[in-house]
Amino acid sequence: MYLNVPPFDDTIQYMIPTACIWEVMARKVGNVHPTAPFADVDCVSFLLSAAVITPNFGYRKDYMYIGDTILACARRTREVVGSNTNLGILLLLTPLAYPGAPMNTEGFSNRVLNSDVLLFDAPLVYEAIRLANPGGLGDAPEQDVRQEPTVTLLEAMKLAADRDMVARQYANGFADVFDFGTPAFLDAFGRFGCVEAAVIDSQLRWLAAYPDSLIARKNGPGVAEDVRQRAAEVQRLGGIATPEGRRAGVALDKYLRSDGNKLNPGTTADFITACLFVALRENKVTPAAPFRWAVPDWL
Repeated sequence: MYLNVPPFDDTIQYMIPTACIWEVMARKVGNVHPTAPFADVDCVSFLLSAAVITPNFGYRKDYMYIGDTILACARRTREVVGSNTNLGILLLLTPLAYPGAPMNTEGFSNRVLNSDVLLFDAPLVYEAIRLANPGGLGDAPEQDVRQEPTVTLLEAMKLAADRDMVARQYANGFADVFDFGTPAFLDAFGRFGCVEAAVIDSQLRWLAAYPDSLIARKNGPGVAEDVRQRAAEVQRLGGIATPEGRRAGVALDKYLRSDGNKLNPGTTADFITACLFVALRENKVTPAAPFRWAVPDWL
């Protein structure tokens, strides 16, 4: 009676929650972590979110339908957590988890993004975005998410690529994930020897290189660029590898948490999760890797 059940993909089943849990447990600047809740969400909210979406990645028939999976996970999250904790994560992780997807820009573009995989997914993803209602969601001149899309998901993402980093990944073959973020994490993991420090280090590298899309939506591009420059100064001082860099990082964290956490670099956190997943899927790191970064002068 079990012959028609799709094979259980246990690797994806543990990689999805591992990436999500590592991201929220790391003491990153400006983000939620175990000792830094926001008014509406805390670390447990993100842990619950990881738990409720994981079943959708257990069988190949589930997550090979990208739009269906994103919408189902957004619904589960809304029912259990009541807040948008993972829309960006879902938009990044779900195509990355596609069966057989190569973890490089050219192969991923050909196998997933430029194939027929996303042909009918735009209405489902639009519904998921409306359900999650991410912060700072404004009006778009074309294919606004509040309307039903008349183009494919890939075409809609390309229209938004100049103002949203997640959308840009669909347009550029997830190049920032494969060519920047994942190597940054792996380089830091090799230097620090633990996941948490590598996550923190790579987050600062992301912030120093790219203005965060969530900060830009909520506060404007000028504020997002100011945060980028502040993160670049942390890096100039040596980042978390030096006492001066750590002091500057602690000051940046305090600044980002001012004014009701309006400067939360949430898009960068989503990218961290995606890069952790890629590193796990490529067997560059395992869930058993040392996690905690033990230093006396960090958050």
